[in-house]
Amino acid sequence: MIATEKTIQTDTQSTGNAWDVVRIRRDFPVLAQTVNSKPLVYLDNAASSQVPQVVIDRGSRYLREEHSNIHRGVHYLSQRATTAYEGAREKVRRFINAREARECIFVRGSTEGINLVMHGYGRKSVGVGDEIVISAMEHHANIVPWQMLCEEKGAKLRVIPMNDDGELLLDEYEALLNERTKIVGVMHVSNALGTINPIKEIVARAHKQGVPVLVDGAQGAPHLKVDVQDLDCDFYTISGHKMFAPTGSGVVYGKAELLERMQPFMGGGDMIRTVTFEQTTYAGLPNKFEAGTPAIASQIGLGAAIDYLNSLDRAAAHRYEQELLAYATAKLSAIEGVRIIGTAREKTGSLSFVIEDVHPHDVGTILDQEGIAIRAGHHCAQPTMKRFNVPATARASFAFYNTKEEVDRLVAAVQKVIEVFS
Repeated sequence: MIATEKTIQTDTQSTGNAWDVVRIRRDFPVLAQTVNSKPLVYLDNAASSQVPQVVIDRGSRYLREEHSNIHRGVHYLSQRATTAYEGAREKVRRFINAREARECIFVRGSTEGINLVMHGYGRKSVGVGDEIVISAMEHHANIVPWQMLCEEKGAKLRVIPMNDDGELLLDEYEALLNERTKIVGVMHVSNALGTINPIKEIVARAHKQGVPVLVDGAQGAPHLKVDVQDLDCDFYTISGHKMFAPTGSGVVYGKAELLERMQPFMGGGDMIRTVTFEQTTYAGLPNKFEAGTPAIASQIGLGAAIDYLNSLDRAAAHRYEQELLAYATAKLSAIEGVRIIGTAREKTGSLSFVIEDVHPHDVGTILDQEGIAIRAGHHCAQPTMKRFNVPATARASFAFYNTKEEVDRLVAAVQKVIEVFS
């Protein structure tokens, strides 16, 4: 049973970076709950982060005062909704430092963004005998679309290996690149391991061979400063629901010169310039890739989430999250029978672990009884699980509203799991 609670204890200890986690937590109403008669500890942020009240309010205001379809209406509400929707696109542009707002295509999340690039760029560029390079730690969203393309085109999928710490082997990556390579797809931050990949170097090595790079930024954008011009990536995807926005919101960034050459992902209204029964001509960017009525409220909500993030000291937020990750890693590593999966030197966000002789689903169930929400499973990264010879892991993932007290409760609950199964 879940019940609302007016107050919840939080860690008020100073972290040295003036991060006021008590104040921040007040922004997120969902955190003031009890689960199974215990204060909620929400540590499943890599799956979906929580939504601050200001974002909830902005979505409600659209539905209450502005709800209308966008772009095609000349009446007041349509114009108002269009202004809000396109205003969110400009906020995204600034957030990732894209050159132009038209390079930011609204999608439902990273999965749709990757599929858009696969269909629009991949199907036009990849042929028989060509190769696509991805990494061994990819989410299924950055594996399956490319496998589908390889099967369709008679191309080959090549995989960048990783070491036992969960770090990509860059020299072996570079050896995979050749004249047959048509695109590289790699995640910014691993959802299963927490590894931060050296995207700038990965992009630079690919560009030496004239190969474009798609970056799955679903886990990168919530934790790291993203500058697509500095990274020089050709595509970058974002899932709004992992960065404090509603589900159904997201972005795929693409360099304009590539987007202009790409085929539309879907056909329909608002993505056309002219239509006859003999021929259709397409609209310019970004409309060419946004057929039909979009998730207007969700994308306006994404803009509000960006406003919220911009109101914070993001550098301090990142330092605080890193402190939590280090604290949790040290505490869990000290428990006999617990093994951390993913020990890269550069990590953020997620901490995956296994307990000897205990299935992660059992771990997740017992933790839920203690009011603690984690993720248990393969995290849509079955090849990663196979690489580490585990069927699944338990994963605690952090946001800047979590506390050391919550980590302590996680640790105590893990010890309880071990006692139950001993």
